Amino acid sequence: MLTVVLSAIFGIIGAYAGGWLDESFSLFSNVMLVIPGLPLVIIISSYVPDKSIFLVAIVLALTGWAGSARVLRGYTLSVRNRDYVAAARVSGEKSWRILGVEILPNLIPLLASQAVFAVIFAILGEAGLSFLGLGASGSFTWGTMLFYAQNGLALRLGAWWWFVPPGLLIAAFGAALSLINFSIDEIINPKLRAQTRATRRKWNVSKAQLRQADKEGAL
Repeated sequence: MLTVVLSAIFGIIGAYAGGWLDESFSLFSNVMLVIPGLPLVIIISSYVPDKSIFLVAIVLALTGWAGSARVLRGYTLSVRNRDYVAAARVSGEKSWRILGVEILPNLIPLLASQAVFAVIFAILGEAGLSFLGLGASGSFTWGTMLFYAQNGLALRLGAWWWFVPPGLLIAAFGAALSLINFSIDEIINPKLRAQTRATRRKWNVSKAQLRQADKEGAL
């Protein structure tokens, strides 16, 4: 949630305001994109001896919002120049109302997609930190399972039940969220939606042809 909020502030508000605010927000987002995320997370986590799960969440959010902010900024710039937004601005609507009523509803599918992507990043980031021994103190997650498996020489001993289940669960959960993200992309992008419908029509036609061929072969 913190990642979505930060990306919305630096992406949506900056793009709608324009001028020096948009330029400063865009510059700060580009700087955060250039800085490698995982080394920065490791450095920040290593300086805090007693870490809570909330601190880990804050660290992951502070290092993972810039990409979503760039996506939201580009889409907001296109929505800001549309006729109904200009009509609302000319009619004297306040800026917060234009953002909340005219622009934000068009960004909800994109925000949902970015939220799913943020969850994937958070799971992989927390698992990586816990695997390196930099996770939340006293927590027990898939990453800590891999950490204890590594310290217990599970791979050398052939104890696959220590590291295979958490690794498979991380991969399966990340793949499931990625598929959800792809479906949200189809809702957002009309071209993908039309392509999916065309593929389904071809698939239905091919199945009908196969059934007809089976019937003719049986006769």
